[in-house]
Formats: sequence, structure tokens, C-alpha cells
Amino acid sequence: MAGTSEGRTYGRLRKGVRRWIRAVRSARRDAGMVSAEYAVGLIAAVGFAGLLYQVVTSDVVQSALQSLVAKALHGSF
Repeated sequence: MAGTSEGRTYGRLRKGVRRWIRAVRSARRDAGMVSAEYAVGLIAAVGFAGLLYQVVTSDVVQSALQSLVAKALHGSF
């Protein structure tokens, strides 16, 4: 029985190695896509940062932050 168990383990190992090799090869084929994906992500991040900046610099948010800081500074411990 030990022989069959070892045979199955070896077969699983071979299948795992084959899957890993296929994954590495497919990742190499998609290497050109990575730059485009980073560019789209960067554009989205810059857009979100611009939107966040507009929200934070609005009068309503600034007054709320100022009152929050004032309460924190004048609070008793």
C-alpha cells in the first residue's frame, strides 16, 4: 500500500508543477497588460485624490474640522 500512496503523491506533485509552469507562462504573456493596468489605476487614483481635495477644502468640511480641533484642544482630560 505504501507504493500506491507514494505514486499518488508523486502524481499530485507533477500536476501541481505543471499548473505552476502554466501559470508562469500565462503571466509572462500578460506582462504587457500590467503597464496599462497601472496607468488606469493611477488615473483613477489621481481623480479620486482631486475629488477628495475638493471635499476637504470645502467651507462646510473646513468649519467642521476646525470645530472638532477646537473641541479637542479645549477639552479637559
